[in-house]
Amino acid sequence: MIVSINQPAYLPWLGYFQRIAQSDIHVVLDHVQFEKNSFVNRNRVGAPSGPAWLTVPVQTAGRFGNLAIEALAIDGHQPWRRKHWATLRQAYGTAPFFAEHEPFFADVYGRDWARLTDLCTAVTGYLLSALGITTPLVRSSELACEGAKDELVLALCRATGATTYLSGALGRSYLREELFADAGIAVTYQEYRHPVYPQPRDPFEPFLATVDLLFLHGPASLEILLAADPAAPLRHEVAA
Repeated sequence: MIVSINQPAYLPWLGYFQRIAQSDIHVVLDHVQFEKNSFVNRNRVGAPSGPAWLTVPVQTAGRFGNLAIEALAIDGHQPWRRKHWATLRQAYGTAPFFAEHEPFFADVYGRDWARLTDLCTAVTGYLLSALGITTPLVRSSELACEGAKDELVLALCRATGATTYLSGALGRSYLREELFADAGIAVTYQEYRHPVYPQPRDPFEPFLATVDLLFLHGPASLEILLAADPAAPLRHEVAA
């Protein structure tokens, strides 16, 4: 049982979905402290003049240090939905597969979202389906696990029946692998090599939101997403 863990993210990048695709279960780490300037509420897209940040404004005043991601409220007084939708249409309106996904995103940016996690869940769920990745997701807030850093990770792995924990590359800096070994859980690390695919921009811009790949390459997106590691075990269905 391969388990991966990551915080929720707004318009996640390719490596986010690659790790989910290689897992039997993915834990959305939504009960931990929100960190400012993280990718939980922002990412970049390929605008004509260069990569553009799309940031969902959140209400944090006076709450840092005691603000779980699952409780993070969106600041509805700012016109972020209109700006994000206008940027996506300007950047990808003529992309080959934009029209196919336009109804979903038009609905997303036409709705009034109260919590960031609800927005991230809707967008991530749609992107998983569009890519053909079927790995089930579970929220850490539903698992009642405690601890910090690697002790929390270990508790989540135990709660989900992991025999292997698939960590991000940064896990090497804080995971005590002996703790996992004592629990009978192997630890492996994601070493994602970003694919290069045709973009209407030069030079190639990596590490953009996954919608860049999806709008430009549609049904071929999953193959491109996983091309860097074709031998890895995958939990997905290839769209017809």
